[in-house]
Amino acid sequence: MNHNFDIAVIGSGFAGSLMAMIVRRLGYSAVLLERGKHPRFAIGESSTPLANLSLEELARRYDLPRLLPLTKWGSWQREHPEIVVGLKRGFTFYHHRFGKPFAADPERRDQLLVGASPHAEIADTHWYRADFDAFLVREAQRFGVEYLDQTRLTSASTEADGVTLEGTRPGQTVSLRARFVIDASGPRGFLHRALRLPEVAFEDFPSTQALYTHFTGVKRLDQMEPFCSSEAPPYPVDDAAVHHVFDGGWVWGLRFNNGVTSAGIAATDKLANELCFAEGAPAWKRLLQRLPTLHEQFADAGAGFPFVHAPGLSFRTGQVAGPHWALLPSAAGFVDPLLSTGFPLTLLGINRLAQILENGLDSTRSEKRLMDYSRQTLKELDSTAQLVAALYATMDDFPLFAALSLLYFAAASFTETARRLNKAQLAGDTFLLVDHPEFGGHARTCCDAALDLKRRNGVTDAEKEQIVERIYRTIASVDVAGLSKRERRNWHPVNAADLFEAAPKLQSNASEIEKMLERCGFRMR
Repeated sequence: MNHNFDIAVIGSGFAGSLMAMIVRRLGYSAVLLERGKHPRFAIGESSTPLANLSLEELARRYDLPRLLPLTKWGSWQREHPEIVVGLKRGFTFYHHRFGKPFAADPERRDQLLVGASPHAEIADTHWYRADFDAFLVREAQRFGVEYLDQTRLTSASTEADGVTLEGTRPGQTVSLRARFVIDASGPRGFLHRALRLPEVAFEDFPSTQALYTHFTGVKRLDQMEPFCSSEAPPYPVDDAAVHHVFDGGWVWGLRFNNGVTSAGIAATDKLANELCFAEGAPAWKRLLQRLPTLHEQFADAGAGFPFVHAPGLSFRTGQVAGPHWALLPSAAGFVDPLLSTGFPLTLLGINRLAQILENGLDSTRSEKRLMDYSRQTLKELDSTAQLVAALYATMDDFPLFAALSLLYFAAASFTETARRLNKAQLAGDTFLLVDHPEFGGHARTCCDAALDLKRRNGVTDAEKEQIVERIYRTIASVDVAGLSKRERRNWHPVNAADLFEAAPKLQSNASEIEKMLERCGFRMR
């Protein structure tokens, strides 16, 4: 085996394997290092329109044709039926109160449905990571990436011309040299520990924990009376990233096409400790006892793996890159599974690092560009954390929670549409329009206002309504999905008419919008 490489990538989750493939396409020698082995259980499963668009763009830019079918549900089913996947048509939110069945308010003030695709053919997906990650590792090997699994790294030594990595594999020691190291090993991963990087808490973010596993036998919501309606929802409510929100936390549900459902809870320390998350399955049972409707949904469900308890869920490093090394966003920080922000953040980081590497490892501009990469990564993590912190602060006030959520959906839909129209400059090269001249600062102000309510007692309904109105004014300049139409009563379909109405915001005309819809497969043939 060669012991000298241009690039070493640590961690063979989807991000590490994709990064290694791109590195090879750029002509570098590469080694991919994995502590465990595939297939393996992992979460971080729900893709989004922005994530799939980023994956599509990377696959085209770096000639990875076998990855293109994985960007849409329909092509995935046809081209890679051997890889388990879930259908994601949108984001489903329901508000619960402990000890009471889900209310199903006639005015839908306790729910929010936001469509992400007009039909299943071009829908997003949930990635069954055991299959998905293993497939990407095999693809990386096809491109000539050296792959070493069951490799436990013990040290990293930075030197003038690269990094030396030391570790062990079963029955042998490992010593590798790389001119550049990319860490894709997740929060508090290898380089964070080996280089003793500082950890910096997100401002105003609550300390949280998670408890999760995979289940079989989970009842569909659309088969349960509280979720049946005389009106057809914008998509089947289970074919989505489902969020059950309550004071102090939320439960997710993601369905795969093999009968498995990924489910878990993310909660503040206060609630997690009340339920004794560290006990695993008993804590899950205690939670279901407090939520009668979920208790019914999981009555016949069985766990496929032991429950995983993740204390200290959120994480932010203080340094993202240095001489001869960089962390992917997934290793630089983690906020929360809420809103599925991890995939698009990480894919954006992969794209940025790839463009730095395109200019060569010895480029005189590399150091500055790595500093820019580090600064932008932390800025986007902080902005995401601020929004999610505001959502945690309002989980007991669903109308305000739902309005804050629209900040995410407005920014994401505007960014996706601008890029699909080949007008990426309208959104800028940032996540959720962080640097947008009209939206970015106002969105932060809205989140600050919501967080301020949490700190004060005696908050009036009028004060809450003022924040809601401010949110609607903020999204107005970038709303291309009809999210401002309150007459929809929290059910937001994917509607071409909304895009045509928003054409001026996108500096486009009806013809350009129509051509974009045709390219994307928006209209069923």
